[in-house]
Amino acid sequence: MAFKVYVTRRIPDAGLALLKKKKNFKVSVWPKSAAIPRKTLLKKVKGMDAILPLLSEKINGEVMDAAGPQLKAIANYAVGYDNIDVEAATKRGIIVTNTPGVLTQSVAEHTIAMMMAVGRRLHEADRYIRAGKYKVWQPKLLLGMEFSGKTIGIIGAGRIGSIVAKFAHDGLGMKILYTNRSRKPKLEKKFGAKKVSKMTLLKKSDVVTLHVPLLDSTRHLIGTPEFKVMKKTAVLINTARGPVIDEKALLKALYKKEIMGAGLDVFECEPSIDCNTKDHYALRELDNVMLTPHIASATTEARDSMAVIAANNIIAVLGKKKPLTQVK
Repeated sequence: MAFKVYVTRRIPDAGLALLKKKKNFKVSVWPKSAAIPRKTLLKKVKGMDAILPLLSEKINGEVMDAAGPQLKAIANYAVGYDNIDVEAATKRGIIVTNTPGVLTQSVAEHTIAMMMAVGRRLHEADRYIRAGKYKVWQPKLLLGMEFSGKTIGIIGAGRIGSIVAKFAHDGLGMKILYTNRSRKPKLEKKFGAKKVSKMTLLKKSDVVTLHVPLLDSTRHLIGTPEFKVMKKTAVLINTARGPVIDEKALLKALYKKEIMGAGLDVFECEPSIDCNTKDHYALRELDNVMLTPHIASATTEARDSMAVIAANNIIAVLGKKKPLTQVK
């Protein structure tokens, strides 16, 4: 029996090769680097047995019905799956999978890199020297934060948050506070981490880093009330999901310097960097924010592994076997 698989954007060859090696698979790939238009997506998925989407594609009941009743698998090329209506898939007997575990190291490393860049104002220093402003050494030029002995607050102490705690504690000598749905005894034993309330964490932390999925309960988890209690010298890092932070509240906090700065790899209205382009607030115009284009997992190792897992999940489901990483 032949199976049709649609990939909504080209993924690393490590995954595509696995799919194309299957003699009974017909694999189609959207060839452009830009996101596939919605109307085109609805047309291209017709008759497919499996879809391999990226986070930028919203896979809801409309897409599933456009594919047809033979659709058996949706293998998301991501750890998060807020772009997929899992409930709609379950009702239709479609298995949804993701790619957890393999990008833990890369995202944790990116988190620490952003923390140090913002805390030491490296992005500002780069722009300063490129603009030809560096004329003489100055004792108070671009003063930043020293991390040893400071406190990092980790909101969401799962796989990624736990690695961030290790890096911060073992590598930089930082104190660890965390919030999580459950206690993390190993984290507490290894790194002296303390589980506290969100507001206590925000009040006491010099660095706040977010590592939670996007759920109804985490949307705008950080907003105006939270910024009001944070230290004026605090750094906020988000490598999780953009809508976890209320962008309007963040902009105001940065403009008013209620916090020292922020490092953002994700955005509330992504791929747009600013939700409202008509107001006088703009993230891209601020010196005290560092922006990266959703690249926390952008290492060869992580992206290849994600492709392999997504491909193997499709192979397993279409082969009537248990997938590696099914979303529950």
